[in-house]
Amino acid sequence: MLQQVLQTITPQAARQTDDPLEVLRFATEALNAGYATVLVTLTAIRGGSARPVGAQMAVREDGLYCGVVSGGCVEAAAAHEALAAIREGQDREIVYGKGSPWLDIVLPCGGSITLVLHLLRGADPLTAVLAAVAQRQRAGLRYSPDGTLAQVAPPAATDCHAQGFCILYRPQPRIVLFGRSGAADTTARIAEAAGYDVHICDASRLSATTALIDPDTAVVLLYHDLHQELPLLQAALNAAPFYIGALGSYRTHQQRVATLTRLGYSSAEIARINAPVGIFPKARDASTLALSVLADIAARRQESG
Repeated sequence: MLQQVLQTITPQAARQTDDPLEVLRFATEALNAGYATVLVTLTAIRGGSARPVGAQMAVREDGLYCGVVSGGCVEAAAAHEALAAIREGQDREIVYGKGSPWLDIVLPCGGSITLVLHLLRGADPLTAVLAAVAQRQRAGLRYSPDGTLAQVAPPAATDCHAQGFCILYRPQPRIVLFGRSGAADTTARIAEAAGYDVHICDASRLSATTALIDPDTAVVLLYHDLHQELPLLQAALNAAPFYIGALGSYRTHQQRVATLTRLGYSSAEIARINAPVGIFPKARDASTLALSVLADIAARRQESG
């Protein structure tokens, strides 16, 4: 009876998100509610692809799915395959695009992608990853060809190969902003809309602010006073954020470099500072500066794993 029902289900998107943690939460909620659930992972790309290796979606036995593994052209088909995996009770691997047996499913980029569909046996590996990330710790999820899925120490980067895959999950990116100004407020507003955890701070609570800085944090200094920013900049350099940016002209930055050099910072340490901050030179208005800064942060975030 279950097999007949699964064959008549039309998959529907519950959440079209590229947030990997949202996919894991959806899968965990589905399992805890008693739904058989499949985790779909993009493990190989030949040619172009709208999504990177490691992109995931989760599919419930009632056809609802969460996540994206392409530009929207294969998700429904992948959900049908997930229902077939539930029906058969075993994992499977499928290829879409060039070289695929499904000639009617063509990827606009002209390449092909490989998806691994894993029938989840329990929520424990997923909840372990989510618990670690909630504590702002990175975590890993490893799948082996024998069908086992386990939470593991975080890899340096997502890695997919013939022997399975290991996905890196990172906490929500955080931005610590120093500077009370229209530019800081605008940057915070746009960053929050883009999904960043934003904190606008000042020098009066430096020790508490320093505790916020971790490897998934970007520190941005929007001061016009080098003397005022110095202790904050030192705190950032002594921590391990993936990005440090500071406002000011090239001339201002040379003064900053000279001061830090006198204080004993090495050239390599000082080179961690992105200054003038942002990707647009001489951004004058608050909105342009905010976009410039956030584009720079997003690019660095992608490079950092």
